[in-house]
Amino acid sequence: MIPFAIAGFWFLIFLISFLYDRRLFRNSIFLVLTLMFAGLGGIFAIATVSRTLAEVLAVGILVLIPISIGVLAIFLVVNGVTMIRREGRRPKNLLSLAAGVGIFGLVIFGAVSQALDWRPLTALMTAITGVLTYVSFLFGCFLIYAFVYSRVRSSRKIDFVIVLGSGLRGSRVPPLLASRLDRGKFVRDRAVRKGRDPIIIASGGQGPGEDVAEAHAMAAYLIERGVPEDRVLREDRSTTTTENLLFSRELMVALKPKYRCLIVTNNFHAFRAALTARKTKVNGQVVGSPTARYFWPTATIREFVAILFSHKWINGIIIGLLFVTPFLQFL
Repeated sequence: MIPFAIAGFWFLIFLISFLYDRRLFRNSIFLVLTLMFAGLGGIFAIATVSRTLAEVLAVGILVLIPISIGVLAIFLVVNGVTMIRREGRRPKNLLSLAAGVGIFGLVIFGAVSQALDWRPLTALMTAITGVLTYVSFLFGCFLIYAFVYSRVRSSRKIDFVIVLGSGLRGSRVPPLLASRLDRGKFVRDRAVRKGRDPIIIASGGQGPGEDVAEAHAMAAYLIERGVPEDRVLREDRSTTTTENLLFSRELMVALKPKYRCLIVTNNFHAFRAALTARKTKVNGQVVGSPTARYFWPTATIREFVAILFSHKWINGIIIGLLFVTPFLQFL
């Protein structure tokens, strides 16, 4: 059947791209196109046996879409309130709340534009819907592939484990960073049991409100928990993920030009860190450490927005065209 053939084509493209480098965002698009056409082919295949069952499935999917959107909006608002209570009212903690309120606002705006039946308002609604459909597609690709990427384990031998910093409370290691460090130690311990002796690079400079550079507090945390001091390096200049990886790469190349490493961060940040690792030419994959569930939605939205802006030209052009096209009728 044609949908299965198309799904097979996209799966082949995905497989080639994934084997070339799993740290590519386009892999997510190829994978989702594979799943979409495979699903469509599945419905057509069911239709050859029972047309009624196929129609029920198709209608069920269409009905689930608005229900899912409503449930998602409620969940995001509730999560946003939880984030404010636990993490404060900093702008980055308001993303899930803003997204939930935005969904409710769009539903209301759509109902109003349909009731008024005014062409400019309808064109504006069409433009917004087009942009949101594109962004939602990319977000779905991001979520699905981030899940897949996190489940693929790297079995190759490593020389270094890079633990990315995430902020201190004065000089204390907070739970979010402790999770990364514990995961980094676990990765090193596993490598030691297999006969390797990798060095852990604690990567992080000193930021606002921090008494010391993150790298020094991270190193102390690891040494207190049994990592030999001579197997811990401190990279204490970086202030961004890109700098984390660039400066850590300098340390690794100086010690072993043909190094191999594993990068540790929180699970919500793993895929974007992998994209950054490829961009900075760091020879390593990324593994994630556990994160509190209430923190996930806001953090995931923040990660997606960052990826969206990292491809600002192509996304900006597509979004601009989608927004402008409905208004061309007035020219």
